[in-house]
Amino acid sequence: MSTLKLLIADDHDIVRAGMKALIEDQVGWQVVAEAGTGRSAVEKAKATTPDVCVMDVTMPELNGLEAARQIKKLLPHTEILILTVHESEQIAADVLKVGARGYILKSDAGRELVAAVKAVSAHKSYFTSRISQMVSDSTLKEGAQGIEAEDIGSRLTPREKEIVQLLAEGKSNKEAASALNISVKTVETHRTNIMRKLRFHSVGELVRYAVRNNIVSA
Repeated sequence: MSTLKLLIADDHDIVRAGMKALIEDQVGWQVVAEAGTGRSAVEKAKATTPDVCVMDVTMPELNGLEAARQIKKLLPHTEILILTVHESEQIAADVLKVGARGYILKSDAGRELVAAVKAVSAHKSYFTSRISQMVSDSTLKEGAQGIEAEDIGSRLTPREKEIVQLLAEGKSNKEAASALNISVKTVETHRTNIMRKLRFHSVGELVRYAVRNNIVSA
């Protein structure tokens, strides 16, 4: 029997430890990497090519949904299971858009994590019962097509979304440039474009937008 390789991405050590214990209690399952930031999750996924990535939504440096999108682009055969405290129709729509196959709440993880991993590893969808109704709802389907007015994905490029998160986390233009390995001038250009697209005039507005869209935590 082949080993099922998993990557766990969550910024809380105790949460990762709990998930690892549940996962490695299953015969043939192995946690091949752990990540505490979204950016680290992308790099470790690239290095270890896991079968399943269990990903929190709200993480530093790069939020889980954007990290999931990047992982799916790099590794189309890696399945993503979103694990979060947030119960949101918009997140459910975003989960589908970035190519993740499952979405469960942390409050349900103790009884549903193993079943969810089994489902997504078999390339089947798995949603917590409270979310599954949202998935079948026509409003959610419209949201998955980018109709939501507050959908950040319909307004910003992937790079701009990365910069939104870094700026909302309090990084300077220089720090953001260093994190992304681009020039300060390029960050400034992106920042100008972001403010123009979102019609914002201050970083405070940008931070509120990032919190509202679960890009950073409040």
